[in-house]
Amino acid sequence: MNIKEEIFENILNGSAPETEQLVLQALKAGVGAEELLRDALIPAMAEVGVRFERGDLYIPEMLISARAMKAGLAHLRPRLVEQDVKPAGKIILGTVKGDLHDIGKNLVGMMMEGAGFQVIDLGVDVSPDKFVQSVKDTGAELVGMSALLTTTMLSMEATIQALKQAGLYGKVKVIVGGAPITQGYADKIGAHGYASDASSASRKAMELLG
Repeated sequence: MNIKEEIFENILNGSAPETEQLVLQALKAGVGAEELLRDALIPAMAEVGVRFERGDLYIPEMLISARAMKAGLAHLRPRLVEQDVKPAGKIILGTVKGDLHDIGKNLVGMMMEGAGFQVIDLGVDVSPDKFVQSVKDTGAELVGMSALLTTTMLSMEATIQALKQAGLYGKVKVIVGGAPITQGYADKIGAHGYASDASSASRKAMELLG
């Protein structure tokens, strides 16, 4: 088994210290950061997503694998910046105003990072204005909104309206998700995409950003 395969396996098994050690070892041996990202980290998180959708993995295992991936990514990121390797896209994530749930959002962020995206996480209780300002400040191509309460779903619509008023809607795509959200609701409020879980969220992001 070569070192990239070992990194892949350790991410699947959720072994963060081993993943970190192997990434450092690979970098020391002259393997490029972009190569490690492309051939080990991204495929590992894609496989985690496939296994989750098949029902072979559950959210806790997904979180553990994502943490292992992040441990490795922490050492790759500075080198990727140095080499000016462009991310797959820039994504703003946040749980909408009035809602303080963040486990789903955090998992989406980890899966997005695992797919090669740059993630800007605004946290929880994010107002429409804060989403708009962040799009202006960062030039992100995608906004991902999460809501876990039926009472906070309306904040998603308010955010889309705010993006329209700011002339950003369309330049930036919007993806929504969370327990009470459906494809029908996403269509109704004008979201460009809907994802039922973290794995499909990163796939949908790739689809939306071509």
